[in-house]
Amino acid sequence: MNLQQLFTMQRQLDQHIEDKHELHKEDLIPRKLLALLVEMGELANETRCFKFWSVKPPAEDAVILEEFVDGVHFILSLGIEKGYDDLTELPNAKASDSKTAQFLQVFAQVAAFEQDQSKGNYVDMFVSYMTLGDMFGFSAEHIEKAYISKNEVNFKRQEQGY
Repeated sequence: MNLQQLFTMQRQLDQHIEDKHELHKEDLIPRKLLALLVEMGELANETRCFKFWSVKPPAEDAVILEEFVDGVHFILSLGIEKGYDDLTELPNAKASDSKTAQFLQVFAQVAAFEQDQSKGNYVDMFVSYMTLGDMFGFSAEHIEKAYISKNEVNFKRQEQGY
């Protein structure tokens, strides 16, 4: 995955949004963290991996991937805010025993980053999230392609008054 390309694309989208909504003087990190948590909840809901009481199947892979890349947008954006957008690759990590456990790990990493916004915690958060994507069978190429597509959608939404 070309992280530098994704950071560049995210920076352009962020700049467009900040210009349009006059947000240059506002600290957006708390809002972006909450947005990431909400997107992760939406992702979990589509995967249904935690819904032991239900027999309804998960959403189609394309829907789950789109929800996943919504989270990638906010993780990239947080990295840009903190100046951690010099990453060119992410280390590999051991996945949890289940998708539910991995979701909980990602939530914990987001909370850790919220408390201590160090580069190490940022990388840990990003890696744990990408590990979750891997557990759903999404390759780096799938994620990158879906990110690029959703980034275009997000630009169009801004132009249409979303």
